[in-house]
Amino acid sequence: MILTDHTIKESISDGTIVIEPFVESNLGTNSYDVRLGKTLALYKDDVLDAKKHNEIEMFDISEDGYVLEPGNLYLGVTEEYTETHIHIPFLEGKSSVGRLGIDIHATAGKGDVGFCNHWTLEISVSKPVRVYHLMPIGQLIYFEAQGEVDTLYSQKGSAKYNQRSPYPMESMMWKNKF
Repeated sequence: MILTDHTIKESISDGTIVIEPFVESNLGTNSYDVRLGKTLALYKDDVLDAKKHNEIEMFDISEDGYVLEPGNLYLGVTEEYTETHIHIPFLEGKSSVGRLGIDIHATAGKGDVGFCNHWTLEISVSKPVRVYHLMPIGQLIYFEAQGEVDTLYSQKGSAKYNQRSPYPMESMMWKNKF
């Protein structure tokens, strides 16, 4: 079941959902709009290796915006820090963003119960498009979880994205054993 605006506000009041900063006008009927953070990143290497720590180069979006180019994978970040303690968050692109040819995630749209951080965005574009800090970029949709959760994401020893950061995070695939 998807949470409504009323239930999202109740969950914020009781602390089971945290959104910082919370802007009431960003609350939709059954979602919360998140904005693009100031920092973007690109991988330094042209060829990425799943078994190695692929380094990124970060840069800030200027007041004039930044033009994203096709063929690049940009890592972005939400302005909002979020915590979800009993619900399952899903991050989806806004339709107006999709209509600009912007995809905000390749595969990582679902969060886990216990996820506490800014969301890293995996941004690609179909044609050049200028983006701006604080522009609406996506929406969080919260689902009710059925059953008890044994281990929150924030308490998992194997969780690779627990360190709170307002910056995009590169892939930590290299930490897996394969």
